[in-house]
Amino acid sequence: MSRPRLTFACGFYDRTEPLRTGDVAVADIDLDFQTIQNPREIFDRMGGQQEFDVSEFSSSEFISRFASGDCPFVALPVFPSRVFRHGYIYVNRKSGIRTPKDMEGKRVGVPLYTMTAAVWVRGHLTHQYGVDVSTITWLEAATNHAGSHGEPSAPPLLKPVKIERDAKGRSLSELLAAGELDAIIGTQHPNPHPDIAPMFADSRAVERDFFIKTKIFPIMHLVVIRKDVYERDRSIAGKLFKAFVDAKNLALARMHKGHPFMLPWFHQDLHEIDGVFGGDPYPYGIEANRPTLQGLVDYMAEQHFIPRRIPLEELFVPVDPSLR
Repeated sequence: MSRPRLTFACGFYDRTEPLRTGDVAVADIDLDFQTIQNPREIFDRMGGQQEFDVSEFSSSEFISRFASGDCPFVALPVFPSRVFRHGYIYVNRKSGIRTPKDMEGKRVGVPLYTMTAAVWVRGHLTHQYGVDVSTITWLEAATNHAGSHGEPSAPPLLKPVKIERDAKGRSLSELLAAGELDAIIGTQHPNPHPDIAPMFADSRAVERDFFIKTKIFPIMHLVVIRKDVYERDRSIAGKLFKAFVDAKNLALARMHKGHPFMLPWFHQDLHEIDGVFGGDPYPYGIEANRPTLQGLVDYMAEQHFIPRRIPLEELFVPVDPSLR
């Protein structure tokens, strides 16, 4: 009997690299690892045409699709991308914004209102800083180049939101520098300009304190399997999950053995990461990520993406909980 061959689309991450190189194999499966550096391209191709058997995918888009009842995917509790987002809030120095609360009533740019990063930032603004995000007018555009940010196919919001687009197709960076936006949030830092500044001068300290208090390390992307592929052989979920865990653990071990990154204070950073995250900043599985996953689901319900707070166990297919 021939081994099944599955296509897998993913960005470049140290924690998935052993799957690409073959240093870690998936039991009884040939994995055709397709590296695509632009996550939005992966999401659009998977969400629009279901081009791959397995792929990295937007967490918020998957949860929205799941809640709508029309989802062609199942999800694994594997999270290749996690990013703290306080450091991605930028303001125009002339906007009068000095604290997050000052963002109320302002014009704020975002690549996509529905993107996971934006869900997280709005949740932080609401819960940490008491910002009424419903007073904000949002403008969608790419951060550092003209035009839009991808072609998403997420379900519509359950409640209307004030979202605009620039008629001239200018980037968020250009609009912020010109003072036509008061602030921007997103996944990239804007192009340098003397009138643009981060909301938090020491965002690392803010994010570290946030994690210590909440145990939330924001999850951006998870891994989905096309439902028809999963239904043909449900055992692939457990096999894939184990391979993802093994690949991540190998990357973690390699990181501790050497100095493979161009980071001058790598060893000091590593000691801090071990101390804050208990040795593994990227655990997989539901339980190890419950505060983060619950936070995302709560934020999505509050922001009218989904009609109810979905129990976390409903979102993911069963895998061996002893593997993380």
